[in-house]
Amino acid sequence: NPYISGSQDAIGIVMPCLNKLNYNNDYWPESIETVKDADVLDFIEKNLWLVPLAPRDSKYDVLSETHIDADGAKRLAKAAEECWNAIIAKDVDAWGKATTESFKAQGAMFPNMVSPHVEKAIEEYKDSVKGYKITGAGGGGYLIIINDKPIDKAIQIRIRRK
Repeated sequence: NPYISGSQDAIGIVMPCLNKLNYNNDYWPESIETVKDADVLDFIEKNLWLVPLAPRDSKYDVLSETHIDADGAKRLAKAAEECWNAIIAKDVDAWGKATTESFKAQGAMFPNMVSPHVEKAIEEYKDSVKGYKITGAGGGGYLIIINDKPIDKAIQIRIRRK
């Protein structure tokens, strides 16, 4: 099986609150910044929506036709930093914009992330929300929406605080 999960998947499952993983060319992060501030966590819960997508097609291959290079990685890292800063500032507009930029940067490196049914879901919401991306490597999962108003057919997350 050519697919692996990064350390961020395991860490995201077990660590409570909001965590920023800082990497320095290694598999495991060199440091982790944790935010426990209830106002920030409430802000995330209020403005992050998940729209379920159909499962991945059995022929799905995110790793084919990749375009991974230093410029793409820098673009993705910049968008991630902008997401973090917007969340900490509780700025839903900046968070939405940075989330969409993160999605576009990731999609430029992994063009197969967006299957036809994912593209259809994005088209349904993209003009009426602050930002969007998809979970994981794409092909299915959830459409993540950043918005300050309720989203039809979406669920809200609960952040584990302890």
